[in-house]
Amino acid sequence: MLPDPKLRPHYAMAIDLNRCTGCHACSVACKVENDVPLGNFRTKVYYHDRGTFPRVSRHFLPVVCQQCEDAPCLKACPTSSITRGEDGIVRINVNTCRGNGDCEDACPYGAIYVDPVRNIADKCDFCSHRLAAGMEPACVETCPGGTLIFGDLNDPKSPVSQFTSKFKMELTVLKPEEKTGAQVLYRGLNRDMEKKIPKGRNHDPRSYEIDTWAKLEATFDDAPARKED
Repeated sequence: MLPDPKLRPHYAMAIDLNRCTGCHACSVACKVENDVPLGNFRTKVYYHDRGTFPRVSRHFLPVVCQQCEDAPCLKACPTSSITRGEDGIVRINVNTCRGNGDCEDACPYGAIYVDPVRNIADKCDFCSHRLAAGMEPACVETCPGGTLIFGDLNDPKSPVSQFTSKFKMELTVLKPEEKTGAQVLYRGLNRDMEKKIPKGRNHDPRSYEIDTWAKLEATFDDAPARKED
């Protein structure tokens, strides 16, 4: 079955946590590709250590913008700088953004930050500049384990269409109670790890420190707050 030429692409991502090794290739590639400042994140990989020796396990959770159908950031933006395209991607217009941070405050997934140098909000947009050139997002291209599955949902032969069809009954979204219509699907999600994802601020860089891995917390007391205007 071929994709309907009358339909525009509808991009989506699925994340197979059963294949994730926590290598951080996705987050490193994202930082390099999109020039993300130190201490801020478009893509974040969480670790969670469980159990006591010798019965221990480590779980991983990559988090990106969820490209929500009912995006809280879009509704919160006072300059209408955030839009959701027909291709399913939520984007920020850097020409009209004033960097006041209302979008960051509204996001329940820690996916948005305000660039401290440019004073412009930024987040994952599936590397839209790469899509325009016929390439995959940097994270997808770099992942060595095939954890990140991406493509056009309107194309039944795309990787994401085939994956979601095969594992339909095993897929879920992050924080369904937020009712945002999150579009990134997860397979093998450990719900406890959702507690590590901050609401109303970008991911806490201190969560990379090993002594936080066993904690189900999103922020830490000595973590700096976002600078207010």
